Amino acid sequence: MAQSQKEAVGEMQDTETNMSLPLPSTALKGIRVLDLTRVRSGPTCVRQFADWGADVIKIETPVDSAQLGGPRSGPDFQNLHRNKRSLTLNLKTEEGIAAFKRLAKTADVIVENFRPGVKKRLGIDYETLSVDNPGLVYASISGFGQDGPLAARPGFDQIAQGMGGLMSITGKPGEGPMRVGIPIADLCAGLFAAQGILIALLEREKSGKGQWIQTSLLQAQVFMLDFQAARFLMDGDVPKQAGNNHPTSIPTGVFKTKDGHMNLAVAGQEIWKRFATALDRKDWIEDDRFATPPARSENRDVLGEEIEEITLTRTTAEWIDIMNEAGVPAGEINDIGQVFDNPQVHHLGLAQPVHSHERGETRLVGQPITMSRTPSRIAAPPPLAGQHSEAILKEIGYSETEIAAMKENGAI
Repeated sequence: MAQSQKEAVGEMQDTETNMSLPLPSTALKGIRVLDLTRVRSGPTCVRQFADWGADVIKIETPVDSAQLGGPRSGPDFQNLHRNKRSLTLNLKTEEGIAAFKRLAKTADVIVENFRPGVKKRLGIDYETLSVDNPGLVYASISGFGQDGPLAARPGFDQIAQGMGGLMSITGKPGEGPMRVGIPIADLCAGLFAAQGILIALLEREKSGKGQWIQTSLLQAQVFMLDFQAARFLMDGDVPKQAGNNHPTSIPTGVFKTKDGHMNLAVAGQEIWKRFATALDRKDWIEDDRFATPPARSENRDVLGEEIEEITLTRTTAEWIDIMNEAGVPAGEINDIGQVFDNPQVHHLGLAQPVHSHERGETRLVGQPITMSRTPSRIAAPPPLAGQHSEAILKEIGYSETEIAAMKENGAI
């Protein structure tokens, strides 16, 4: 992007108030991102750039501006689309496509999660746009990849959780496959796409060239199998469901207490010795049933029963104090309300205030990364649909007369 254009981006003018929108961070100031995404995986990716100060322009259709996942006033939409500007463009019109292509010449990054083939049909694919903008970094997120035997399938998080193996290792043995409680394939695909874009932007500093970044829900989910996947690839071991028990680190899991439940993570021999001592069961250290990791694995059910006989004698809070003092990882099992009441969560600033156009004063989830010089904050709520259309179009050379004609023709 030309320097004068980057300076204009840094101002991020709000056409309604003629006041500069505050930057959420200076870390990515001067990077322009065009957001063609919808639902969750794509917006998750783009949020990483919006929260760190890039000029993110969310491209919305003039007809259905809530296309990106639920109503604009809903928690999901509010949490995904903060710190952005909004431009409404009808990409089914020649004027809309022309405006997008002109805008794409000024962009550093474009992110889309259309079905494979849609961008080519619209003429806004990487091959086309990179002719006029060779430094463009173009990211595509799909369900199963841009090509291959299953590329045309519609992608959805739960489908990827199942196909990617996660549901086969989640839940209690014998109770059937179980999804996890968050859209982890969507979220991870978005974060991996953001990582890929950042890698490409760093590489562009050396080569001067952009590139096409691709990831998918399926790729993200398989990668996130991590050590479970390695167990199969290296040893041929197909992991099974283990409920709340850790598959290899024993005893790690959920244990009942006098007033509820708690998590314990007893990993390695040194922590095992501390744990046995804290429970006043030093005899377990030399007990042939429990003395070594293989022995504890073979006798995990018996060990779990004996542990729980003891943990039932005290409250969760008492045990957590005892275990942490002994150097044994232990923690509460909170509901979401308790999470945000936790003093450490308060200290880390994970719930941040914002004044929403639709909801008034509210809170959203902030970035989980602390930066010493260029921190992130939620500086602006999700924009109104088309709130910045005129300002953005003027930045790329459209006159007021041309903008009025586009409105008349339904292009914006």
